[in-house]
Amino acid sequence: MDLQLKDKVVFITGASGGIGRALARTFAQEGAKLALHAGSNINWLREFVAGSDWRDRALCVQADVTDPAAVEAAMQAATRHFGRVDICIANAGKWPREDARIDEISLQRMRDTIGVNLFGAIWTARAFFAQLAPRPDQQGTSLTFIGSTAGRFGERGHVDYSLAKAGLYGLVRTLKNEIVQRDPFGRVNMVEPGWTVTEMAREALDQPGTIQRVVRTMPVRQLARAVDIARSVLALSSPALSRHVSGEVLTVAGGMEGRVQWTEADIDEAAIRSRARAE
Repeated sequence: MDLQLKDKVVFITGASGGIGRALARTFAQEGAKLALHAGSNINWLREFVAGSDWRDRALCVQADVTDPAAVEAAMQAATRHFGRVDICIANAGKWPREDARIDEISLQRMRDTIGVNLFGAIWTARAFFAQLAPRPDQQGTSLTFIGSTAGRFGERGHVDYSLAKAGLYGLVRTLKNEIVQRDPFGRVNMVEPGWTVTEMAREALDQPGTIQRVVRTMPVRQLARAVDIARSVLALSSPALSRHVSGEVLTVAGGMEGRVQWTEADIDEAAIRSRARAE
């Protein structure tokens, strides 16, 4: 099936991380052109792109996502290089590894976490909107935020992260109404991962008992891989698959909910780790 993504220009923030790399590969496989963002890992991202077979269709840009002027400059660089940006994915994120109650979290950590996860998404959306123009083929532009189940259920010890991701709900539900003022067929959605095997989460997942605790609220007893998230974003970004889908939140978390589904005896941690590593 033609997903109508060939030669579309896709701007991805946080492209040097696990989900970001999976997003780049997944869109590249569909023939898209890529504007890939990184902050401090820009040199690593350039090496990653240079080793790919789609390097001629990719541009690397650097910006601190907490700086609106820097994000705008990165978006402008992509627009100058490719002529326009059709699809934007606000993926850059930061998850503090240490558990800390609200009265224990430092003010600096609170500001940093919200600055990257919420304001970084705001500045990315703002820069994307500024360059938007209707596509002549009426296939519509697309903006997708990467949220988290922490924003839906909360996460003890990470109120800063939970708060930032919960704020994305307001962005989705407002910007779906604003994007059509720039592009009548534009769409805004969010993909909300649960626990996903990436570098950011690996240390926590390696702690004894974490996988059992996480998986017992999931009917589907497995962890997400980065490519699972990327393929969900791909579906929401595709004019062929989701031309009439806007303002929606797609949760990719194995059916996670607040109720315990399984006992420890029901969960094979070794098998779950093995499936998570498989591509």
